Amino acid sequence: QLQVVESGGGLVQPGGSLRLSCAASGSGFTLDYYAVGWFRQAPGKEREGVSCINSSGGRTNYADSVKGRFTVSRDNAKKMVYLHMNSLKPEDTAVYYCAKRGPSCGGWGPEEYDHWGQGTQVTVSS
Repeated sequence: QLQVVESGGGLVQPGGSLRLSCAASGSGFTLDYYAVGWFRQAPGKEREGVSCINSSGGRTNYADSVKGRFTVSRDNAKKMVYLHMNSLKPEDTAVYYCAKRGPSCGGWGPEEYDHWGQGTQVTVSS
């Protein structure tokens, strides 16, 4: 069964940092040829796009709310995609998901992505 798996969430104080990881799980399944998007969903809110990185890693997109604080990267040799989160704020608290789409990033519509993971909880609180 092909799956995408997120990890790295946790509890962090405001101003702190976390690194989330996204990996493909399943025989022969790799994220190398796909753009990967990061999304988040806070309680009572809709899922929102946070960042996207294209298949080569040469192009990235960010939501205005995280620009300058979050950085997305990928290591195709390790078959991993990362979301580096700095200067975290309480409003960043959410379940974070990764998902794949075609080789290029596009809109932020969740319907444009597939193979969603189960998510990893990020809580920013003092």
